[in-house]
Amino acid sequence: MTNLIFDYDGTLNNCLKTYRPAFRKAYSWLVENGYAQPREFSDKEISYWLGFTGSEMWERFQPQLPPEIREHCRGIISEETDAQVKNGTAELFPHAESTLAELKSRGYILIFLSNCRRHYLQIHNQRFHLDRWFDYFYCAEEFGFIPKYEIFRRFRDNHEGDFIVIGDRFHDMETAAKNNLRSIGCAYGYGSPEELASADIIINSVEEIPAAADKLSQQQKG
Repeated sequence: MTNLIFDYDGTLNNCLKTYRPAFRKAYSWLVENGYAQPREFSDKEISYWLGFTGSEMWERFQPQLPPEIREHCRGIISEETDAQVKNGTAELFPHAESTLAELKSRGYILIFLSNCRRHYLQIHNQRFHLDRWFDYFYCAEEFGFIPKYEIFRRFRDNHEGDFIVIGDRFHDMETAAKNNLRSIGCAYGYGSPEELASADIIINSVEEIPAAADKLSQQQKG
């Protein structure tokens, strides 16, 4: 039995669609209230922050701000991304749904592991019915936002078989490396080539996941 540990944002969810307007709304609030200077951000600059927890993002992006202001901005992004999901802006990457269905049909156990909050998972499950494919869900909020590699150590004994980590950021590759797991790096996501350098296989589209998973699974059994 092989368990596939999936990151969500940037791996299955084309989250820049919802994060970009939310980020800009939060930064505009900072400018309007005298906490930042006006400036434009490219998609690349904005997408860098995808994959971080909300608190971690603001601690790194604007460390000089008072904690309560950073938390207020985190809340703006959270509320706006929720609104974007509810108004239909959110979308999964092309072929994500058919790929997940294919993996289920091949007998893989699918595990959701994200640096998200419970509410984020809930609204995305409502929008995309993720529980059609995923057998287990783990959100960072449930574990006090500790790193993903530590979250894995909390739940691994609850699952039989091998594990393969699938994701687009260093958090995912770190989870694999620090736990001696195989990994698939998703180059179509928001991570840099350097972040994915340790991946066993690097793919360029969601559709490549089943073949990559089969190859790594066979190697583990061999």
